[in-house]
Amino acid sequence: MSAFFRKKIAAALFLALTVTAGAASAETLINGAGATFPYPLYSKWFTEYSKVDHTVKFNYQSIGSGGGIKQITAQTVDFGASDKFLSDAELKAAPGKLLHIPTVMGAVVVTYNIPGVAKGLKLSSEDVADIFLGKITKWNDPKIANDNPGVNLPNQPIIVVHRSDGSGTTSIFTDYLSSVSQEWAGKVGKGASVKWPVGLGGKGNEGVAGQVHTTKYTIGYVELAYAVENKLPYASLKNRSGVFVEPTIKTTSAAAAGAAKSMPADYRISLVNQPGKDAYPVVGFTWLLVYQDQKDKAKGKKLVEFLNWELKHGQKMAEKILYAPLPANVAKMVEKTIKTIK
Repeated sequence: MSAFFRKKIAAALFLALTVTAGAASAETLINGAGATFPYPLYSKWFTEYSKVDHTVKFNYQSIGSGGGIKQITAQTVDFGASDKFLSDAELKAAPGKLLHIPTVMGAVVVTYNIPGVAKGLKLSSEDVADIFLGKITKWNDPKIANDNPGVNLPNQPIIVVHRSDGSGTTSIFTDYLSSVSQEWAGKVGKGASVKWPVGLGGKGNEGVAGQVHTTKYTIGYVELAYAVENKLPYASLKNRSGVFVEPTIKTTSAAAAGAAKSMPADYRISLVNQPGKDAYPVVGFTWLLVYQDQKDKAKGKKLVEFLNWELKHGQKMAEKILYAPLPANVAKMVEKTIKTIK
């Protein structure tokens, strides 16, 4: 190879490396952490958005709602994610004004393993609370049997399975139990982590689902999307209107419709046990936690652009992955909130 061609190749390589370095330096990395529940949807959103804006890359760690709240409060991430809204004390502990940006809604289902009962189990809200309190201990208890005529319920002990780690899923489920049972509210209460009266602990949805799947006569709780994906049966629950409702996108959205009419400006609202004959009773928002005053203005601008995109385009992707999109009136409110981010 002549010296001339060697120089030409060297020059071309140098130019390519310079262009690559320039592109890399122009890329904005946005870091987030938190809730595991919306991870499949967020993952899809981040992938699709990278096709819209090639200069942005998202790095999201699905470590649980508690971890997301800790990291955004410590400002080690650009946004947090949580299925539990922050308390006044948690908001006060943050070094700036934190906004709750609701993204989608999801249902928490009661899953079970009863040989011979592949589907169709019906449970009243009171009975669910009493099972997790350890007051109803047999599957053929008259209270359960009365709601399930013709179903062959076994004379076997009920084995309760619950989360052993702090989670937004637990926060939604215990909020529901507290709303339907005064005894639960007084003895156990609600939160991302509680002292369970009975049962076995499982870490994450995987732990709970694994225990229920492999152990006969168990009952537990996981998100709807996770139950469907793993082919786990789940119960129809009696709602506030006295109707047994199966968890679906439609019944999840119905639960939000009533609450949306009285939506507070900061979106900190519980969606459990909402009125309406079609409303499934164990539903919750999941939120992104974002500082109103962004320290890195350039990065903040990119984050706002993404938030507007997920509100206008990302919502359409939610149902396919078994999440319920925001009601129209809530989406309009959220659009105004996003405009306040500086």
